[in-house]
Amino acid sequence: MEFLEKDFWSNSILDWSIALGAILLCYIGAKGLLWVTNRFVKKYTGKTKTQLDDLLIDMLEEPIAVAITIAGFFWAVSFLNVPDPDVENFLNKLLIFALVIDLTWLVARTADAMIQTYLVPMTEKSESSFDDQLLPIVQKGLKAVIWILGVILALDNLNVDIGAMIAGLGIGGLALALAAQDAVKNIFGGIMVFVDKPFKINDRVQVHGYDGVVEEVGLRSTRIRTLEGRLVVMPNSLFVDNEVTNITSEPTRKVVLNLGLTYDATPEDIEKGLTLLGEISQRNADIIEPDSPKGFTSFGDFSLGLTFVYFIKKDADILATQTKMHLDILKTFNENGLEFAFPTQTIYKKEL
Repeated sequence: MEFLEKDFWSNSILDWSIALGAILLCYIGAKGLLWVTNRFVKKYTGKTKTQLDDLLIDMLEEPIAVAITIAGFFWAVSFLNVPDPDVENFLNKLLIFALVIDLTWLVARTADAMIQTYLVPMTEKSESSFDDQLLPIVQKGLKAVIWILGVILALDNLNVDIGAMIAGLGIGGLALALAAQDAVKNIFGGIMVFVDKPFKINDRVQVHGYDGVVEEVGLRSTRIRTLEGRLVVMPNSLFVDNEVTNITSEPTRKVVLNLGLTYDATPEDIEKGLTLLGEISQRNADIIEPDSPKGFTSFGDFSLGLTFVYFIKKDADILATQTKMHLDILKTFNENGLEFAFPTQTIYKKEL
């Protein structure tokens, strides 16, 4: 017992042991809360009809556990004898700072849970895609505001002069503006995307050499999944400085097909070929526009050129349609004795 009564930094070893025990007790309590939540509470909330309780439990369990641990440190500091009031005041303010940051984390996660529960389903049901693009920005902006306010309150508790800090930022504002030119340009690019609406989420676009589907539109950047499956994070400024081709918005896909018949073909064969192309166009009217332009367009080096232009309908599969059309042309021309040309040369040998 004499060992426990020995002084160490103005407190007995027993006092230090009790303070450490308070911290450990609160830490174990926090771990126990997480265990009970995962073992029992989540099973109960999983049976309810609403998803709000599941999201709230998932979002709040960790901040509450951290708050319990911070409470243990408060308990320990209040129990110990700190001879210097300034040190005791600093420790209390530091713990309040940590508690404010933890509460800010809790509020930010709660707001995120509310958005996921109520706003996301509403945007999914609406026909407009504008709210689908705007919601991620609103969600990130709200979290940023919550964190900024939380940090300001926490710093104010530490007696940090917020006004002087903001004034200091103002002094360095010019240098910051010069350094942040690209960031500002990207933000304005994001605003222009929302105003002009050159594309929306799930549209296929071609921009800056990339071809892919838009997955997310942010205030600073846009995420595009290329046709190869790669994710490209593209600064929004590129949409201001470059042409954007919206493939999804095209009413039909134009296909220009150049066919070459042999020079053995007669004018009647050329006319027959054009007639057959018209018949092929009509019997595939379910996947292409029926009135497809066609014509005898060239006298080539090795062939007589026919040009056939058809337009694939928006809902039709592009590759499957091209395959069906080309097989139909090949089969029909072969059945009617029209031969396709290939590069040939005729050599005349002069006898000496």
